[in-house]
Amino acid sequence: MDTFLLCLAIVTLVSWVAICVELAVGNRSIRFLKDVSAQEQALNPRLSVIIPARNEERNLREALVSVLRQDYEGFEVIAVNDRSTDRTGAILNSMARDNPRLRAVHVTELPPGWLGKNFALYCGAQRASGDLLLFTDADVVMQPSALRRAVGYMQARGIDHLAVAPDVRMPGALLKVFVVAFCIFFSLYARPWKAKDPKSRRYVGIGAFNLVRKDVYRAVGTHQAIAMRPDDDIKLGKLIKKAGYRPEFLFGMGMMHVEWYASVPELIDGLMKNAFAGVEYRVSAIIGASAAQLAVNVWPFLALVLTQGETWVLNAATVLIMLALCGDTAWFLGVPRWYAIGFPIATLLFIYIMWKSMLTALLSGGITWRGTRYSLAALKANKV
Repeated sequence: MDTFLLCLAIVTLVSWVAICVELAVGNRSIRFLKDVSAQEQALNPRLSVIIPARNEERNLREALVSVLRQDYEGFEVIAVNDRSTDRTGAILNSMARDNPRLRAVHVTELPPGWLGKNFALYCGAQRASGDLLLFTDADVVMQPSALRRAVGYMQARGIDHLAVAPDVRMPGALLKVFVVAFCIFFSLYARPWKAKDPKSRRYVGIGAFNLVRKDVYRAVGTHQAIAMRPDDDIKLGKLIKKAGYRPEFLFGMGMMHVEWYASVPELIDGLMKNAFAGVEYRVSAIIGASAAQLAVNVWPFLALVLTQGETWVLNAATVLIMLALCGDTAWFLGVPRWYAIGFPIATLLFIYIMWKSMLTALLSGGITWRGTRYSLAALKANKV
């Protein structure tokens, strides 16, 4: 056992050194939307902003106002009310009467073979007059120059798909700790800095800001090709990259923000729809990912009180490296560095979400997302 724990400590330390180097280099190669210069904002093709909304009365008005106040010339906003049971529809109708740029579309029935959000996005895209389509969410608040900067950057570089990650704001210490950990997990999963490399198979998509050329969107099959994908944002990015088009990823801090989830139960419920889908509904992937997370992210902390000698020293070094990376990520996200100590707790919460997502889908035969039931067989059938 002592030999096994020593070997595990060596592997874990080497792994974290490699992770730190890759993330430090990769993330620092990504540009910020706020740093886009004036020379990159010269062209103004027609732009359609498409916003799906189901029971979004809490944040809808603030988000829509921020979009309608954009200083970009020649854009429209198509907000699609997806069978809402709250005041979302009324808010959209009221705002549309006062804003000629805004068009409210109401979906009253969901056709078979579609997820609600995906169908709403598709409906909006079908009505869009723009040469560019921006798929965003009903709780994303943007600075007035966000669209102008994004389109300018896209046009100047001949990009076909631009994904921008917003500043994520969540209340409470545990939620903030989870955001730090999730950013690390996402970076390791997607390697978003590699998306723009035509030699890399990596791709990226962000539900809060997916800007794509309309002809490209149509060429890859529109949302019809991902009609039953809960992870539609990143799978749209996959379709675009596989077809040989040019994607890129930017950081949007300082240009846009979103209140991701307001509570831990809301976080768990929201991520459950994607966790199992993200590994293509493979049980083996959930088991393997959980074991790796426990061994690499949690065990080193436990080892500080359960081991000694060389094994303890190696695990202590690993913990210091982890805390340094988490602290740096926390600072980047505007979270106090000391929140890094919650990384193993956030890892356990993430593992819990993965297992709950898998077991719920397997035992119940599907998922329930925003009040609508979808069968696991139909979800699995939509392979991308």
